[in-house]
Amino acid sequence: METRPKMIYLPDTMANWPWPRAINPHFEAVKIEADAWLHSFKPLNPKTLDAFDKCNAAYLVALANPTVSREHLRVGCEVMNMQLVVDEVTDISTGAGANGILDIAIDALHNPHKIRPEGEHIFGEMMRQCSARAMQTISITCQRRFIDSFTAYLRAVAAEAIDREQRHCRSIDDHFKHRRESSGIMVWLVLCGMDMDLPDEVFYHPAIVDMFECTADLITVDNDMISYNREQATGIDYNSLITVVMLEFGLDIGSAMGWAAAYHTKLEKRFTDGLAKIPSWGPSTDIVVKKYIDGLGNWVRASDCWSFDIQRYLGTMGAEIQQSRLVPLLSKKSQS
Repeated sequence: METRPKMIYLPDTMANWPWPRAINPHFEAVKIEADAWLHSFKPLNPKTLDAFDKCNAAYLVALANPTVSREHLRVGCEVMNMQLVVDEVTDISTGAGANGILDIAIDALHNPHKIRPEGEHIFGEMMRQCSARAMQTISITCQRRFIDSFTAYLRAVAAEAIDREQRHCRSIDDHFKHRRESSGIMVWLVLCGMDMDLPDEVFYHPAIVDMFECTADLITVDNDMISYNREQATGIDYNSLITVVMLEFGLDIGSAMGWAAAYHTKLEKRFTDGLAKIPSWGPSTDIVVKKYIDGLGNWVRASDCWSFDIQRYLGTMGAEIQQSRLVPLLSKKSQS
């Protein structure tokens, strides 16, 4: 007897989010430049690269960073392209294979002026150029945080490759902690300050750190809800919050979606309540802090918009599903 639902209801978690949709005016021009940079390396086979192009990474970056300069948008687009290529390549690698590739990327990230060895995986030169451009343009205070957060992301991707081999499903708390790094979102929340000089006593203040982590978790919840259908069909949903919730609480898909929506509401309240807990560091610094917090808010909105607008998760039905909130459940593909 068939017990799987034919439709998944996707709760509208973003109905009351106060940051509106906006897009950077340099988007079209920078997309051309960033895509040409990516294609020059031929990092993926033509079929995968075509699917990759449809993800429109530059569009997400432009939505998330609507006010940054053209040069900073270019940095962001290269970083996003680098992350998506890392995800594509390591998704089909063994744990050991992923570790080898990611070690090369980490070395290049930390040493952007070092000539890469002949015959090395193309990741090395891609990461070197990406890191070099970032170091030339982002603020001094952001540079160290960018390198640290990108290193943590690469290490988390390596751990995820091992999880995939073992089909390891984490607990809810561990899932959120891991996804903050493995999704790459921590890198992006650091880069919200790429044109700002935020001192350590501000950036690492507990109130700011809590807003930072809350933003990452909001994006994780939305992403895991929207991507669940595609992931359950392809058998990679072990790393989805929806699967984790189903297993931990013994829920069906609909109830797990409801749990995730309720958790999203709690995170929203935590974020908005957190605004009142941010101390003052003086008028000039407070202006920069507000701009940084707006960057966090923009990222939550941008991630949601991008997920519906591109075909990565919902195919050609994104606009329709955004209105109806009903997702036709995909059949599971053969894992042979």
